[in-house]
Amino acid sequence: MRDQEPASGGPERRLSTKETAELLGVKPETVYAYVSRGQLTSRREPGGRGSTFDEAEVTALARRNRRESQAGPAYGGELSVRTRITLIDEDRYYFRGVDAVALAARHSYEEVAEWLWTERLSPGVTFTAPEATVAVARRAVTALPEHAAPTDQLRVAAIAAATEDPLRFDLSEEAVLATARVLIPTLVAALPLRPYGRDEGPLARRLWGRLTSRDPDEASLRALDTALALLVDHDLAASTLAVRVAASARAHVYAAVSAGLGVIEGPLHGAASGLAHRLLLDVLDEGNAGPVVAAELRAGRRIPGLGHRLYPGEDPRARALFTLLEHIPRAEPALLAAHDIVATAARHTALHANVDLALAVLTASCGMPATAGETVFAVARTAGWIAHALEEYGERPMRMRPSGHYVGPRPPQPLPE
Repeated sequence: MRDQEPASGGPERRLSTKETAELLGVKPETVYAYVSRGQLTSRREPGGRGSTFDEAEVTALARRNRRESQAGPAYGGELSVRTRITLIDEDRYYFRGVDAVALAARHSYEEVAEWLWTERLSPGVTFTAPEATVAVARRAVTALPEHAAPTDQLRVAAIAAATEDPLRFDLSEEAVLATARVLIPTLVAALPLRPYGRDEGPLARRLWGRLTSRDPDEASLRALDTALALLVDHDLAASTLAVRVAASARAHVYAAVSAGLGVIEGPLHGAASGLAHRLLLDVLDEGNAGPVVAAELRAGRRIPGLGHRLYPGEDPRARALFTLLEHIPRAEPALLAAHDIVATAARHTALHANVDLALAVLTASCGMPATAGETVFAVARTAGWIAHALEEYGERPMRMRPSGHYVGPRPPQPLPE
């Protein structure tokens, strides 16, 4: 299709980057984020020192952004947010259009994280952190009470790492990515190291030594690394939405990750695997899922590890992990117990296993505590949170500000006595 001439018949007006940023109400670097996502086109004029932009195209984008900010919820009372990161479709999910399960089967957690951030594969990439940053995070974690949960430790470590980084307020893509590659290994290194643990090798190997004192075999390490890669992101989960709200307010990436860590502690989110872990241990002790499932239902509780509102069938993450766990001999009892839970519950309701039950099998069979699944979830999801923060930094600031629907008494009301 040929370019159309402006309605006036005159030449199109070109805007500088500064003018474009002012019209859109964003920073200059955000203008180039729009270009990279195909929402704006730029052109460098002969003899010019910077890019220029079509005024009509910029005006149309500004108008579209205003419409979206003023629009109500898309449907069903739910907030709808444009994203190019994760698509969930039927019983499969995709990272930037690539099958997430296949990606996790072929690449390490660090490689999948890099793909999520940059859409480029970096074979063999390993995340490491400066000793000074790790030392600050470890001191902060060591100061916590002994009963502090791993998510408490991770949240404190993230805050401590932020204080060590004078460039944390630089929200450019290059700076955020540099922070991401340091923050994730810092979070892992800040967790207490167990006997026989190691501070070298891939991230999964370093994390293993924080979760159990057992020596890992290759199959178990692969299962942990794959679990991390599978859990990197899952669209706009509650914690991810919190991260995007923080990023929309232009909080730095450490603060945005802290927001996600705060939400993840809920029993319906990151802590769900701990509930499934305890249920699994009860079934192993009882030798039969029947009485354990009956006790859960009698107490009016939902059965942990079963069902997912986004998947009509089996959670693909669970399916992938169960396949790997079948190759670990010591996982067999926990696997059989998990299958017993699913089969027993099927008499009452048609629910499939979700990733929390698969994580429970991994943690229970490797001598890890019930909190281990939540730790794996939090470390893994940090990469996804950073991808969403990066995406949100490229959007109009403060767009994640819904309007309240006030239903209280109409003013004026008398002052309280």
